[in-house]
Amino acid sequence: MELWPSLFLLGLLLLPGQGTQALSGPGKNTLEKQPRPELPSLKHFPLHCKPENSGSNVLSKSVHSLRPSDIKVVAAIGHLETHADAATDNLEKQKWTEDRPQQACMGVVAVLSDIIGHFHPSVLTPVCPPGESTEPHHGSENLWVQAKELVRSMKENLQLDFQNDWKLINIFFSNASQCHLGPSAQQERHLMGGLEELMATLDYLHQEVPKAFVNLVDLSEAMGVSHWHQGSGLSPPAEHNSCLQETSKLSRAVMQWSYQETWGKLLASSKYNEQELFTVVFQPFFFTSAPTTLPDATTLALNLWNTMMEPAGQKDELFSATERGPVKCPTQENPYLFTYRNSNYVPSSSKPYKKLQEREGAEVRCPDMDPSNSIPTSVHRLKPADIKVIGALGDSLTAGNGAGSKPLDVLDVLTQYRGLSWSVGGDGNISTVTTLANILQEFNPSLVGFSVGTGNANQPTAFLNQAVAGARAEDLPAQARKLVDLMKQDTRINFQEDWKLITLFIGGNDLCDCCTDPVRFSPQNFTGHIGEALDILHAEVPRAFVSLVTVLEIINLRELYLEKKVYCPRLILKLLCGCVLQFDDNSTELNAVIEVNKKYQEGTHQLVESGRYDTREDFTVVVQPFFEKVDMPKTSEGLPDSSFFAPDCFHFQSKAHGRAASALWNNMLEPVGQKTSQHNFENEINIACPSQVWPFLSTYKNSVQGHGSWLSCRDRTPSASTPTSVHALRPADIRVVAALGDSLTAGNGIGSKPDDLLDMSTQYRGLSYSSGGDSSLENVTTLPNILREFNRNLTGFAVGTGDASDRNAFLNQAVPGAKAEELVSQVHTLVQRMKDDQRVNFHEDWKVITVLIGGGDLCDYCTDSNLYSADNFFDHLRNALDILHREVPRALVNLVDFLSPSVLRQVFLGNPDECPVRQASILCNCVLTLRESSEELAALEAVARAYQSSVRELVESGRYDSREDFSVVLQPFLQNIRLPALADGRLDTSFFTPDCTHPSQKFHSQLSRALWVNMLQPLGRKTDTLDLTADLPLSCPTQNEPFLRTFRNSNYTYPTKPAIENWGSDFLCTEQSPSDGAPTSVHKLRPADIKVVAALGDSLTAAVGARLSNSSDLLTSWRGLSWSIGGDGALETHTTLPNILKKFNPHLRGFSTGTREETAGLNVAVEGARARDMPAQARDLVARMKNSPEINLEKDWKLITLFVGGNDLCHYCENPEARLPGEYVRHLQQALDILYEELPRTFVNVVEVMELAGLQQGQGGKCAMPPAAQSNCTCLKGSQEKSPEMQELKKVNWNFQSGVSSFYYHHQYMQREDFTVVVQPFFENTLVPLNDRGGVDLTFFSEDCLHFSERGHAEMAIALWNNMLEPVGLKTTSNNFTHSRTKLKCPSPESPYLYTLKNSQLFADQAEESPKVLSWAVPVAAVVGLAVGVGMALVWRAMRGRRREDGPMSLNSMSF
Repeated sequence: MELWPSLFLLGLLLLPGQGTQALSGPGKNTLEKQPRPELPSLKHFPLHCKPENSGSNVLSKSVHSLRPSDIKVVAAIGHLETHADAATDNLEKQKWTEDRPQQACMGVVAVLSDIIGHFHPSVLTPVCPPGESTEPHHGSENLWVQAKELVRSMKENLQLDFQNDWKLINIFFSNASQCHLGPSAQQERHLMGGLEELMATLDYLHQEVPKAFVNLVDLSEAMGVSHWHQGSGLSPPAEHNSCLQETSKLSRAVMQWSYQETWGKLLASSKYNEQELFTVVFQPFFFTSAPTTLPDATTLALNLWNTMMEPAGQKDELFSATERGPVKCPTQENPYLFTYRNSNYVPSSSKPYKKLQEREGAEVRCPDMDPSNSIPTSVHRLKPADIKVIGALGDSLTAGNGAGSKPLDVLDVLTQYRGLSWSVGGDGNISTVTTLANILQEFNPSLVGFSVGTGNANQPTAFLNQAVAGARAEDLPAQARKLVDLMKQDTRINFQEDWKLITLFIGGNDLCDCCTDPVRFSPQNFTGHIGEALDILHAEVPRAFVSLVTVLEIINLRELYLEKKVYCPRLILKLLCGCVLQFDDNSTELNAVIEVNKKYQEGTHQLVESGRYDTREDFTVVVQPFFEKVDMPKTSEGLPDSSFFAPDCFHFQSKAHGRAASALWNNMLEPVGQKTSQHNFENEINIACPSQVWPFLSTYKNSVQGHGSWLSCRDRTPSASTPTSVHALRPADIRVVAALGDSLTAGNGIGSKPDDLLDMSTQYRGLSYSSGGDSSLENVTTLPNILREFNRNLTGFAVGTGDASDRNAFLNQAVPGAKAEELVSQVHTLVQRMKDDQRVNFHEDWKVITVLIGGGDLCDYCTDSNLYSADNFFDHLRNALDILHREVPRALVNLVDFLSPSVLRQVFLGNPDECPVRQASILCNCVLTLRESSEELAALEAVARAYQSSVRELVESGRYDSREDFSVVLQPFLQNIRLPALADGRLDTSFFTPDCTHPSQKFHSQLSRALWVNMLQPLGRKTDTLDLTADLPLSCPTQNEPFLRTFRNSNYTYPTKPAIENWGSDFLCTEQSPSDGAPTSVHKLRPADIKVVAALGDSLTAAVGARLSNSSDLLTSWRGLSWSIGGDGALETHTTLPNILKKFNPHLRGFSTGTREETAGLNVAVEGARARDMPAQARDLVARMKNSPEINLEKDWKLITLFVGGNDLCHYCENPEARLPGEYVRHLQQALDILYEELPRTFVNVVEVMELAGLQQGQGGKCAMPPAAQSNCTCLKGSQEKSPEMQELKKVNWNFQSGVSSFYYHHQYMQREDFTVVVQPFFENTLVPLNDRGGVDLTFFSEDCLHFSERGHAEMAIALWNNMLEPVGLKTTSNNFTHSRTKLKCPSPESPYLYTLKNSQLFADQAEESPKVLSWAVPVAAVVGLAVGVGMALVWRAMRGRRREDGPMSLNSMSF
């Protein structure tokens, strides 16, 4: 993979220490007088060699059996420079610099002598001839002069037996040329010249020195950073050398190996290898990277020693110029210093090899080899024969380095056999050379772009093979740029019209260098550079199919490298891919490389699978993974089969190119998700044919059949152990899937044919988006099928067809036509099924439950707006979720928004020719039959929004986040739907079933994808829009975000509720018209018939304290805000009974406004009033009506509300002997009698008194009453919950309520047709309003804690109004203290009247039978009703009392 386009010529000039001169003059005994230098660094570098492995009592008689212990002296000649050791002090460093050559030489040989001394303690002081010659000499003469001085010194040394002692002599030399590389014959010729120049020195030593082991030490790389003296080479430097050009990593590696190999071949065949007492061995120095500083003497010496410990021909260790590796030792098997003879050295060119096999051809015989009938416009409908242009990007594997080289011809690996390249070569034909281009030429003989012959990327024969040897990912953008330009410029290519196939393969060189610069070669940078290249192609190249081949599993290269029985130039391998080969098995460094390899592959998949390159119909990128898990091919003996590799054992031979071409071709035809990623190249790979059913090259889009999807996630593992928190839940942890809802979830009509309306009743549960499990994800996209890709043991999903009770429905308990009120029943059934089924471990299995409800409620909303109100929808949904929260362990609940009614209308009404318009009232009456822009439609849309708001409010309340193993998450993808349109602008109804109101399988597939994507998106960033035609890829959990998202693992805080600007209400009623004529019967009275409102009562009706007062003394009466009579503003800002009625009759009279007496209207309530004051207030009211010119007393219908009793209870203790309840009822009856006698056409509301003691005690002392308030309610002052006084107060309170209830059946008030009294009991069970934290919500109360605030008045008004629209006997007896603008009920077409006892049809059967029955039925009913009421009240009070004894109420236990 590392290579320059051309071979370099070898110009080798050998320098024996350039500029070196004789270091001593004649006659000086250097052995005696040279002081041995102190080398601190060696002291800290202990030797662990065993002397016995090298020692022998008998002195060796042959240099080929020479042991370290036989050596008596170490010497050196030549020139070398090093820097001072790190341990040398400053003074020593200064001296070192002044006498650098001498110190360097002595430093190296001294360390070698120390090592020898470990085996032979009597080794003599080492020798480096010192001093300088008075005359300069040519390079060869320098060595010869130093050799003579060395021989003289050794002969004169009395401690050395010159004839019998063994000597280790080192000759240091280096290269003068800028490069070493050339053809092998030229290289050998240059080395022969160098050897001849050294010959004089070697011959002299051979003749003069007996028993010598000579190291010929090449320091070209080690000394490359030094400044050599000019003109000191063995031969003069050439003026021009053709090899002086930039060299690639591959050319450098081949150069170094060939350089060493050539020296070995020359020396092994020389006369020096034939002697018994003399030999010369070449000792090379190669470094992991080019040194930037001179190695110190100790490092240089240790590296030289370790090189000596390697056999000749196997000296492939790479050294560091700064770090010292461990010292190698002789072994028992090889205790000798290695020579060419005892190494059994054989030059590579003389090694036996198997005869080169003929290149592998193949055969392509496919039934359909024709192109498309017309040139396709979509890359997803591209047949092989449609391809007209082929190109490739990459490195030396694509450039074809060594693909055609003969065995052992290592230098020929520099040749780029582009015509044999697996992905783009075009030499020969398919019968002789297997390449992708040759396969494609069988389908289209006119194919262009392939490369032929040999040469680099710049040669014309390379054509569109723009791979560059040595390229890394960072080089791809430039290659892509050049490829695009070539295609645009070539006249053989129609750039706009021709379909192009481009193969991109890169990464080997990045992996081989990743340990040297982890940032530069990081996985992020790797994929980023590939993305840059693909972006260029995507932006500029039309009609292109790009195959992105993932990087191979490069760790397998170690198997070939480590197998010593297979010959490989290991030096080249190490130089090319040190990060893979230089570390030990299981080392941290090697594991890091393996991890980077894995992330390269994963990143490649993620880049493409993001959909980034699938935005155009005529362009795509497809990952071809066949290289990901390729095993090392083996021979019959089980050894790595080197016949698949070029002579360098790194690049592919044509045999491997052929297998890669076949594997790539087959990958291109295999569907995405089913592509082969593991191959055994030992076996021939048959060339597959395109399917006759599906003859196209596979892409991400066309690999999915029918309504399937493709999941790209590579990490599909579950948690290491079953999680205990829902916030740490991975997709693979899910064991159970379930669903609740209506016909959408039940799957009605999903599989129905377009015109088969009758089949709409079939429930295709197996295709349901949230719970269907038919087939597999490849064909059917559903949430369970997605989850099964993570966990094959998933259970709970439905299959086939049938209703919820069928076994195959399993945990899909959705029921067609279900409303929110039926959700509780579904939940009960679901929970029981999970508990009973053996496939479900109820307590241990993690469950995903999807809930979608609300469509059915909206379809029937107009039939009963109260029943299907947003408030009721909220309650039903909450009740269902409460059960799941209470009973189901380990569950994640998806709460999905319902389909907007506007979408259904747009589809249904916009396609009258295709949709059953005449059946609209049957299918979804209240959505499909309303007129466009009508008030009814606006009301429906408002309710739909209110439904959505209530769902969001419920989830964001945090109500379901109180347990660690349970959460409810709102998935909002259905909030906004983008409908599909056809080319002519009409809506595409293929996304809907035959009734045009349910989603088809096409739609369900998108629902499943959108739900899945939502589940992986963090809260706060969830998609709330679904484009039905968009390409919606399935997202994957990431390494950093592997969980299904909840509020906690999203680091999400639920939004605080916005400040409520007012306590108004939304008016959603559509039935607003009055009676055709003024009704004569109060039992036929519609809200719009009311002309006058009035009220009697105390400070609550006067609205004392409804707003904060500026006065610290007395509270202000805000009569305009009074719940029953106030008329300030409008309903949108102030909820009062008159403001509600003004929506029906804008001309309403009698309501009060502001705070002044003159604007009180017919609000005759007086602060502090008691029941005894009601007759007087009644007379005052009658007088005001009679005196008002705006009121027609006889004809106008009047609505009067009477509410009193709080003050009576506050002062009952002042006279406990009085029969207060009886007096209370008597005074009220007197007031009612006055109204009955004086006022025609009157509807009177009598509101039961609230439970005052419970309300005050429920505040828990958190609200301190001011003194004025305490004096007004003496019976509450200082009273305790269980005191006798308080118990007595409660009894009196209940008697008040019971007495008032008798007015329901008072015979006198039933005699007239235009008068009635109706008791409104919403205060009967007064519940303390609580806030979100479960405490008392004081915002409902005024400053004195006895009166109500404006918010409290709004709640009273809503409760009164709703009571008025409820039949007698079915009226709500408690108030719902929760803020909602949509709680107001509406009259319905079936029941448009205010309810009375009579029109509540409590006695309908008897009335129809005979009018006479009524005279005796009323008192009987009164007695029965009273008894029932008393019984129910006693039961309720007992329950409430028990609850109070158990402690304060909490939000979770409150029943609103």
